[in-house]
Amino acid sequence: MTTSIRHIAKLAGTSVSSVSRVLNNSGYASPELRDRVEAAIRALNYTPSKGARMLRGAPSRMIGLILPSIDVPFFGILAHAIEQELFQRGYQTLICSTAENMDHEARYMSMLLAQRVDGVIVASAFGNIEHFEVLKDAHIPIVAIDRELSGIADDAVMADHEEGGRLMARHLIGLGHRLIAIVGAPEHSQPVQLRLNGISAEMAEHGITPAAVTMAEEHSFAATYPLARDLLAAKPEITAIIGTTDISAIAAIHAVLDRGFSVPGDYSVIGFDDLPEAAYVFPRLTTVAQPIRDVGQRAAQRLEALIAEHQAGHEQQPGTIVRVPVTLIERDSTGPVRS
Repeated sequence: MTTSIRHIAKLAGTSVSSVSRVLNNSGYASPELRDRVEAAIRALNYTPSKGARMLRGAPSRMIGLILPSIDVPFFGILAHAIEQELFQRGYQTLICSTAENMDHEARYMSMLLAQRVDGVIVASAFGNIEHFEVLKDAHIPIVAIDRELSGIADDAVMADHEEGGRLMARHLIGLGHRLIAIVGAPEHSQPVQLRLNGISAEMAEHGITPAAVTMAEEHSFAATYPLARDLLAAKPEITAIIGTTDISAIAAIHAVLDRGFSVPGDYSVIGFDDLPEAAYVFPRLTTVAQPIRDVGQRAAQRLEALIAEHQAGHEQQPGTIVRVPVTLIERDSTGPVRS
């Protein structure tokens, strides 16, 4: 027998209208009533008809999350933080991994529109606004994460990447390093470019420039390891390597050790992100920690606020760009410049 909201009302000891308020998240329902209704829903294994929700025009309680990749550790952690925060707030998350492919990204737009998502959190690899127009025309609230996306989203939550770049350079310069090279990926990434801006600005204030900058298109150990290996062969006089991400820095550590040198005795290495791997690699990686989970949670909270304003019919307010502070975590991979 098909379960209906009448069965839920009977089991929960309440009215059909009260069950409807809980299901549609419309009108007031006390916490005690909501608990009873949700317990009855679970007991009866009730799933509301998607078609019925669409006919009613009720909120879908679904959020789209668009990321360049989820096999990169940073984005995997970010996706988990966002999904958990949204779940606690009563939303389901549709995770869309575009593989940094513009066509994939555009196709996901159509899918999210068809699913009637209430809002979207996006870290676009391209910043191309054309295929976002379907969401904007449907007045679906959008929050950018990990980067600004002018023309796509007025609101963004991101780490302070430029200050993080300054912290990396400042730390090495404070240890006496002047011959500092940079290895990183991906070259087209806005956060990586902001870190490079910070590194260059901090170095310029001390009258130095990067000894070398070598960037890969793909963010992976396999792509950045040969860059670091070739850098050491071409520029043996450098004393420190900045990895624009932890993965790049770990690749640099392996390249140094594979050439028979030591870290930090011969070469200091620093990264950015503070992934779990940073504390497990040997030597443990000095890095700039961006609060990945905090960024994800703040983005989810901001999107929920935008959805509430939209559903209440309020006039859209000016967007906000939140830059979350970063912190230097000093471990074992950096030390004084070699004599």
